[in-house]
Amino acid sequence: MMNNQEIKDKKYDILIAGVGGQGTVLASRLLAAAAISQGSFARTSETIGMSQRGGCVVSHVRINSEKSSSIIPMAGADMLIAFELSEAARSLPRLKSGGCCIVNTQIIKPVSASLGTSRYDIREITDFIDKNSSQLYYIDGYRIANKAGSIKAVNVVLLGAAAAAGQMPFSREIIEQAIIENVPRKYSEMNQKAFRLGYDFILEKKAKG
Repeated sequence: MMNNQEIKDKKYDILIAGVGGQGTVLASRLLAAAAISQGSFARTSETIGMSQRGGCVVSHVRINSEKSSSIIPMAGADMLIAFELSEAARSLPRLKSGGCCIVNTQIIKPVSASLGTSRYDIREITDFIDKNSSQLYYIDGYRIANKAGSIKAVNVVLLGAAAAAGQMPFSREIIEQAIIENVPRKYSEMNQKAFRLGYDFILEKKAKG
């Protein structure tokens, strides 16, 4: 078991993938804030698609990687938090072997699929995710966020799920404090509830095996 200093110094890379409007960038900044609050080095970088809302958004959170690129290399991420099913499949090549994968089951079809000019085969996508992930947790983040008070809290639900997976180099309490300190006060209670619901959902899944 690592001591506090070893946890603070641990190198860890988290990839967050989704589409515009889902709150992926805020999620990455909350994780970076949590890392910095415990004395770790952290930075974030985003690649954003053509459309602000509906385009692909990928956030890279690198902890204790001062001498490395801001972009996580292929097969380098310790954790993938995917806000949408197809974006999970698209980003899996950046997840290292044995890495942890949190997947929101929300489906947001690209315009090309809606128009029939490209395919969006849900079974094919989930089969690919299943075959290429060793530590995998599916979660209906939007349903849980709605239960917390707003579907806009889906990003915090997924952070709670990621914390419960037990892989990140900081405690649940540190992430919760980062949420309290970095979201508007009027939304604080709702976001804390969203975090707890996401956390508890994964704990229940792990208990059931």
